[in-house]
Amino acid sequence: MMRVIRRFGGLVGMLAVVVFFAVNLPDTFLTLRNWLNISQQVSMLAVVAASMTVVMVMGDFDLSVGSMASLAGVVAATLFAQDWPIYAALAVALAVGLAGGLFNGVIVSLVGILPFVATLATLTVFSGLAFVVSDGRTIFGRDIPAAFGDFARGGPQIGTLGERALVLPNLTLVAAAVVLLIWIVLEQTSYGRRLYAIGGNAEAARLAGLPVAALRLSAFAFTGLGGALAGLMYASRVASANPTQGDGLMLTAIAAVFLGMTLTRDGQPKVLATLAGVVVLGVLDNGLTQMRVDSYLREVLVGAIILVAVGLSALGRRGLSFRDVAK
Repeated sequence: MMRVIRRFGGLVGMLAVVVFFAVNLPDTFLTLRNWLNISQQVSMLAVVAASMTVVMVMGDFDLSVGSMASLAGVVAATLFAQDWPIYAALAVALAVGLAGGLFNGVIVSLVGILPFVATLATLTVFSGLAFVVSDGRTIFGRDIPAAFGDFARGGPQIGTLGERALVLPNLTLVAAAVVLLIWIVLEQTSYGRRLYAIGGNAEAARLAGLPVAALRLSAFAFTGLGGALAGLMYASRVASANPTQGDGLMLTAIAAVFLGMTLTRDGQPKVLATLAGVVVLGVLDNGLTQMRVDSYLREVLVGAIILVAVGLSALGRRGLSFRDVAK
């Protein structure tokens, strides 16, 4: 029984969620427009979760990605307000994300501070910097170029529904490109195989001649850059930036990675499985919102579902039955 749960429980759970909302929301949930809307809603989470997968394959965490998203957003918005060209401001914001990721990598891989402690500290640092840069205010209106906000609302037209055009959101395309890139890096290159080797046994990887410190540093740089990109995507979507807008991304991204791990046979983080976890969380939020479930109760339900999914997967991999647990 537990072997079946281990192999197919996650997939069955995903399908059960879709069926539940399809039955209870027959007029809206399965429409193409709704799924395009979901794809845009989860695009920022997909970028952060895919980037988080890069460090989690090594058994590490980066708790600072949410505050980095906020920092990158307010950096770009502040430069916009100073009449910087859009591409220059975006480049600086992404450079901030890369620098923050490299800083995390240095204190983890070279100084030797535990990733949880190190990135918990930099979470506070980046968050504080976001407040300093923005002066604690939301930057919006004339300070945000129209073209920047229009990017998130635009996209190639893929059809029509009545008199309204169906558009594949640009943010969805950006997220798809990031996920594809990270899949190639992790699954199709020697670099990715080395990261998985570190996750399997870091000391054995070091003895085998792998530059463990450099690889960990580069992985954190990847995650910092992903956090910054997600922050810019969010700022574009709402045409504003504030120092707290990325606060919810970190925990949700980690949850998506763990949900994805329940779908893999060996329990390792895989970026496509992470994407499935992102979709599950997006579908849950979309469906519960349409059913007008209170936002606080939605958090409870989503947390409970994640706990059950990860718990069942863990039991299955340990070969335990419910009878064994009861004992």
